[in-house]
Amino acid sequence: MGKYYLDMEKYKQLARQAVAEGCVLLKNENSTLPVKKGETVSVFGRIQLNYYKSGTGSGGLVNTRYVTGILDALRREKEIRVNEELAAVYAEWCEEHPFDKGKGWGQEPWSQEEMPLPDSVAERAAQVSDVALVIIGRTAGEDQDTKAEPGSYLLTEEEEAMIRTVSRHFARTAVLLNVGNIIDMKWVEACKPSAVLYVWQGGMEGGSGVADVLTGRVSPCGRLSDTIARSIEDYPSTSSFGDKYRNFYTEDIYVGYRYFETAAKDKVLYPFGFGLSYTHFSMETLEFAEDSDAVSLRIAVANEGEFPGRQVVQVYVNPPQGVLGKPFRSLAAFAKTGVLMPGEKEELCLSIWKKDLASYDDGGATGHKSCYVLEEGVYRFFAGEDVRSAALCGSFIQKELRVTQQLEEALAPVTPFFRLKPEVVCGQGTAEEADASMKMEKEAVPLRTVSLADRIRENRPEAAPCSGDKGIALGDVYDKKAELDDFLSQLTDEDLACIVRGEGMCSPKATPGTAGSFGGVTDRLKDFGIPVGCCADGPSGIRMDCGTHAFSLPNGTCLACTFNEELVEALFEMEGLELRRNRVDLLLGPGMNIHRNPLNGRNFEYFSEDPYLTGKMAAAQLKGMGKAGTSGTIKHFAGNNQEFSRNLADSVISERALREIYLKGFEIAVKEGRAFSIMSTYGPVNGLWTAGSYDLLTTILRKEWGFDGLVMTDWWAKMNDEGQDGDTRNTAAMVRGQNDVYMVVSDAASNSAGDNTLEGLADGRITRGELLRSARNICSVLMRLPVMDRFLNRISEEELKEQRESAGEDAQFLDLKYQEVDRDTPLDISGISTEKGASTVLGVKLLHQGIYAIQIKARCDAGELAQVPMSIFMNHGVVITFTINGTQGEWVVRSSDLGEFRFPHQYLKFYFGQSGLELGEVRMILKEELQ
Repeated sequence: MGKYYLDMEKYKQLARQAVAEGCVLLKNENSTLPVKKGETVSVFGRIQLNYYKSGTGSGGLVNTRYVTGILDALRREKEIRVNEELAAVYAEWCEEHPFDKGKGWGQEPWSQEEMPLPDSVAERAAQVSDVALVIIGRTAGEDQDTKAEPGSYLLTEEEEAMIRTVSRHFARTAVLLNVGNIIDMKWVEACKPSAVLYVWQGGMEGGSGVADVLTGRVSPCGRLSDTIARSIEDYPSTSSFGDKYRNFYTEDIYVGYRYFETAAKDKVLYPFGFGLSYTHFSMETLEFAEDSDAVSLRIAVANEGEFPGRQVVQVYVNPPQGVLGKPFRSLAAFAKTGVLMPGEKEELCLSIWKKDLASYDDGGATGHKSCYVLEEGVYRFFAGEDVRSAALCGSFIQKELRVTQQLEEALAPVTPFFRLKPEVVCGQGTAEEADASMKMEKEAVPLRTVSLADRIRENRPEAAPCSGDKGIALGDVYDKKAELDDFLSQLTDEDLACIVRGEGMCSPKATPGTAGSFGGVTDRLKDFGIPVGCCADGPSGIRMDCGTHAFSLPNGTCLACTFNEELVEALFEMEGLELRRNRVDLLLGPGMNIHRNPLNGRNFEYFSEDPYLTGKMAAAQLKGMGKAGTSGTIKHFAGNNQEFSRNLADSVISERALREIYLKGFEIAVKEGRAFSIMSTYGPVNGLWTAGSYDLLTTILRKEWGFDGLVMTDWWAKMNDEGQDGDTRNTAAMVRGQNDVYMVVSDAASNSAGDNTLEGLADGRITRGELLRSARNICSVLMRLPVMDRFLNRISEEELKEQRESAGEDAQFLDLKYQEVDRDTPLDISGISTEKGASTVLGVKLLHQGIYAIQIKARCDAGELAQVPMSIFMNHGVVITFTINGTQGEWVVRSSDLGEFRFPHQYLKFYFGQSGLELGEVRMILKEELQ
């Protein structure tokens, strides 16, 4: 086995472990769980037959070889039994009420119709089984926010009735929540199940990981990465979530538990960090020490229960209110024990940098505007198993205000609004009262005081004119035979305009079916030795629309709930190897926006309401992928906190909230995870579309954080000049802001999207120096990725052999050729085998956008009662199955609509379920051209 060998069994086991460790047990009365050896389990809920492996959209479109659902996994258990009589009832009902996939992108319903549960069915199940499991499923995703209505954030009447009925007949009823994000939980008190377990969306090994927890092989050790409040209205962001044009982040830094623990403890059902176990632990602080720069703790954890298990130690800081005002609790460190046997103890050491406890003064209240400061006073620390129960474990006194970092104002809002602030800081109440409970007042948010135009103009890079071809290739720079600037000086202005264009979707210049390619996307750029880098969705695994199989991972929320950085890093080392095996250089993930509100549809991709936990999880993923030489593209930078109107709605956020909450996780990923690829968002923050926001992408990201990499837009994003609307063609603003690559266009050389890069260069809106700056960022990243060695034919024979052998039937996608399709085109089908079980993939390049149909001419020598099925897949979705009866040698014609296609490169897969069919012709026909 070579250096980059992908051990699939290890991959599966790590994913399964991550699912198990991410499960969060909220309630467990009557010893409902674990299920004991020899017991029979009755499984209720139609989603038992349609497990949600992930949410929807680009973050969930992974083509897997299999998905193990919860019922599947329980059936494999040798020491418990499934009530198959009940399972058959659900199977029969679901045949008559099939899974509703929706009608296209972002159209899958949040939930599925639930089977009405007769009292007699539950009664019968209780007679023949010991434990009831009720599975509730939800989805949401890209372009589809959750809604505060039944069937989405709320349970339906049918679901609540089911839980009530089952709980009435079973003393042991566990509700399993197969969801991507937290949902409303008021029903727990009303329906009274004896156990509740969040199992999230666990990818292709999800059911197996859940079964490990249900049977007790793994004691629940997941902890909530979000606060569960009594009502959606209790979250302070709800009132300013979901507007089409503008959302004011009036809650400011008081997001999630930072708000509830400060001002609304009584509104919480389950606090941040909460999670039960089958065992119980004691926790003791053995040592608390501090020096001028850091705090260190040594904490002993002992398993005092009857089951093996793991515990998460969480440390929170309670800083002095000072003049800025601060949350009552902020997560400062966490660590997870190994598996402790009953009676076993482990000591954990945690360190906290004092500079990481500092607050950002965006208005000058401390006398130090645009600085991170430690205000004077007592900084108290609390250690425990969740934010609410954590106990005082030590403190230090900051005797005088200390500036920890002097910065410059950046990305401050320009629209006036008010934000929350504790009343003790607003001149009411006392500090002592603030320690006990705080009321929130409002203060005006500091607005921008600097000239952004001046800042950009004063920092424009200089550049010499094009030197012409000096015979330097990028490989010479890679081999340290030439300097990068000398290489780049050879590129013409037209070359530079092309290199800032990425191509996709499904570009033939990269791995088939992937989202995009960047770098050497034109013949001239390729002649200079610039390779084409490949990037693919997404946070839950590799999306390849041609049908190539990939591993589907647990979702981001599940991974965050593990609180296990080492496990996540190990899992994503496997993901990195899989990327490399598929010739994908960059994963378009992790997604790491803050769970500002539970209704954000993409919360399943993201980690948490807490920026520290978010940053640590993202950094772990990046470190793991980095071991394989690949990496991730952290996204969406920044403020992508709702899906509705995501390319239009302005997120109006104070500079302090940006720096302390919405950018902090990204900062950790850059500084600790060594991120070198970032994706900006679709929408604006403080009036500037992020894909062209200079302060975001240059002042903060590069100048302050030292980021040394490339930034790409989200697919078909908009950019703007301040005061103007966003426009997908305004790449001049993109380059000026130092967003390096526009994703995506169909043809970079012809400027198929009609961008204004060269126009902006001609009229002085951008300079050659700014274009060279982006070209440098792009080429620097390409030289850090496997594509450089692929381009130079330096991948070892051993690795190439393993790629081929492991690909199996997917090997046909690796070097796919494309046939051009005009208005009515016969395809070259000479390479198609029609033997039973054979499958063949053809690549096609559509010359027109439009609605297409496929027509086949075939014959079968058998008699008229013979049946020969043939399936055609378009990309990885089934288009149609033709069943050809025996034609006694006569040719017959069959046709079917394929649908609408707006991108040129597509994939047709032919599969034959039986031998005996002869194909005479396959034609693709343009039915309607679209503009």
